[in-house]
Amino acid sequence: MLKINTYSIKGTKLADYSLPKEFDIKPNLNLLAQGIRVYEDMSHTGLRKTKTRAEINRTGKKVYKQKGTGGARHGSRRAPIYVGGGIAHGPRPIRRMLSLPAKMKLKAKTMAISFKVQKKEAVLLDGVGKIKKTNEAGNVVNKLGRVSGVTRFTFALLKHNIAFRNIEKVNIVPFKDLNAWQILTGGLLVIDKEVFNKKS
Repeated sequence: MLKINTYSIKGTKLADYSLPKEFDIKPNLNLLAQGIRVYEDMSHTGLRKTKTRAEINRTGKKVYKQKGTGGARHGSRRAPIYVGGGIAHGPRPIRRMLSLPAKMKLKAKTMAISFKVQKKEAVLLDGVGKIKKTNEAGNVVNKLGRVSGVTRFTFALLKHNIAFRNIEKVNIVPFKDLNAWQILTGGLLVIDKEVFNKKS
């Protein structure tokens, strides 16, 4: 059985908790890498864009007559060659298409949690529902920081707790919405013990 360190909201260490058997697996690094790749790609909106000559709001009047000037032929001030004209070959919006099947998402999430627990970068927190004030939440974060030596936290909670929302370097995510990228890149993973109490 895979065991995870458990703490109370006062920062005292409790007996280790045995995670459900589905977490006692060897992480597949290829699947985790694929999960991170998909979530990172989806985090970029890909909406940067430049205007082409067709989108520039500028006069279409011919610059000067076609012949007799000794200069090159030009038909419009909107051409890319002019300052204020359109941009040739500039960036265009990209539609992100990468995705993971639901079963792979769930498996990557389970493996990521298992991986963090094995590296001692995840803890279980008992009594999260009793925290009502930001000051109390800040004390919990500080105590966990001293114990683990980290400064960034991802709290995976059964229910949203607004007491944690204004604390620096703390990310709050409902456990059901947690994904592999958040788990692996979010610092110390702090899981609400009620998540497993509800399942048991």
